[in-house]
Amino acid sequence: MVSIKGGRRRLVTGAFAALAAGLLLAGTASGATGDTAGRARPTIVLEHGAFADASSWNGVIAELRADGYPVVAAANPLRGPAADAAALRTVLDHIPGPKILVGHSYGGNVISQAGAGDPEVKGLVYVAAFLPAPGESALELTGRFPGSTLPDALDPVTYRQADGTTATDLYIRQDRFRQQFAADVPADRAALMAAGQRPVAQSALEEKATAAAWETKPSWAVVTTRDLNIPAAAQRFMAERAHARTTEVAASHSVAVSRPGLVAGVIEQAARTTAR
Repeated sequence: MVSIKGGRRRLVTGAFAALAAGLLLAGTASGATGDTAGRARPTIVLEHGAFADASSWNGVIAELRADGYPVVAAANPLRGPAADAAALRTVLDHIPGPKILVGHSYGGNVISQAGAGDPEVKGLVYVAAFLPAPGESALELTGRFPGSTLPDALDPVTYRQADGTTATDLYIRQDRFRQQFAADVPADRAALMAAGQRPVAQSALEEKATAAAWETKPSWAVVTTRDLNIPAAAQRFMAERAHARTTEVAASHSVAVSRPGLVAGVIEQAARTTAR
């Protein structure tokens, strides 16, 4: 079941997208995308979240590229919103022209901070993601609402840093990964995701946001109603506060893997709307 608020999602077949791209190159407005003649499509910049890597966007990338969008999937260090936003800024500064930032899960914290004050960032898309206000952390926002079973599924690893202090990285236990993170993803694919997951610093989930690009830029949100990481109620609260155009879907936290067409459709809606 999928419900969409704030806009109707348009599905574009590969053949029609190819025709639309040809018309656009010829200087004719494309009815499939709503782009105006001669207007360059924005670059879609994808930021993954905790317990994932950039390959989690593969299905979405394929959809966007088929429809003619340039795409970059950035590597998220998962060390903390400030440091990770600085890393993303180096990517954004290297990409000319307008951009749409897309964040999954903890990646929402990162795009909120990295996109603030950048006139070339035209819109933000939050996919089962955090939309923190300044002074809020991911851990705090999750704890405001019941429903997350993530704490019991975590595998913490404490290690000694170069300066002699200790720090803790968080993984999801591989035997709990599919149930917790990707319940609607085929078992073999979920097993690969579990094996390749990137850990997040525990301190990253506790670090408070210092900027919120959604306060000044248009935003879209995909709310996952079967999410066991970020409760749907928390996602709705953040999306409503940001006045985001919201799409709800009965999906797990890994909606970009299980429903790439839906996620790509919301991203394209953001790209079309902000190009007008």
